Amino acid sequence: MEQFITPQNLMYVARILAFLTAIPVHEAAHAFVSDKLGDHTARNAGRLTLNPIKHIDPFGFLSMLLIGVGWAKPVPVNANYYKNRKGGMALTAVAGPLSNLALALVMVLIWKLFYNIAALALGDWPLWAGAVSTVLYYLAMINVTLALFNLIPIPPLDGSRILGLVLPEKLYFGVMKYERYIMIVLLAVLFLLPYLTGFSPISWLLSGVTGAILDFFDTITSFVDWIFLRIRL
Repeated sequence: MEQFITPQNLMYVARILAFLTAIPVHEAAHAFVSDKLGDHTARNAGRLTLNPIKHIDPFGFLSMLLIGVGWAKPVPVNANYYKNRKGGMALTAVAGPLSNLALALVMVLIWKLFYNIAALALGDWPLWAGAVSTVLYYLAMINVTLALFNLIPIPPLDGSRILGLVLPEKLYFGVMKYERYIMIVLLAVLFLLPYLTGFSPISWLLSGVTGAILDFFDTITSFVDWIFLRIRL
C-alpha cells in the first residue's frame, strides 16, 4: 500500500475524481442557468444532470489525467431563446466557473473537517488518512484551476462568452464561428508547447492565482480549526 500512496498517484486519483465531480457540476451549471433563462435545449438533450456519463468527452478525460485540466462535451445552448443574447450567453458561461469555485470551497471545508476529526479520533496519523487528506486538497486545487482556466477569454472557453458582453454582437458571433479551429490551437498550446519547451504558459499563468484563492478559502474556513482547537483544550 505504501508503494501506491505517492504524490503522483494521489494526484491521478484526484484528477479522476475531479472529472467525475467537477466536470459534471460545471456543465450542469451551464445547463441549469440556460434553462432558467428560457433555453431548454440542454434539458431536452439530457444535459441537465450531474451524471458524468452524459457529459464525458474521451479527449477531455485524457487531458485531465495528463495535465489536470479537462473538458466535457459542450452543453448545447441556443442564444435565440434569451431575451438578451449576449447577456444570456455571459450568464450561462460564468455559471460553470462559479460552480467550480463553490465546489472548491466545499472541498476545503471537507478537507479541514476530515483532517481535524481524524487527528482527534486517531491520534497517530495513519498513512491512509494522509492520503485521503491529500486527495481532498488536490480536488480543491483542481476545481480552482478549472474555474480559472475556463475564464481565459479564448473560444471555446467560458471566458470568451463573458468577453462577448463588451464586444459588438456582430464581431462576437463572427469570431465564435471559428471556435473549433481556435480550440485546435489551444490544444496545441496545452500539449505540444510544454512537451517541446518544458514550459507551460497555462500553468505559469494560473498557479499564482490558484494559490491565492486557496489561501483565501483557507482563511474563511479557519473557524473549523478554531472549533477543534477548543475541543482539544
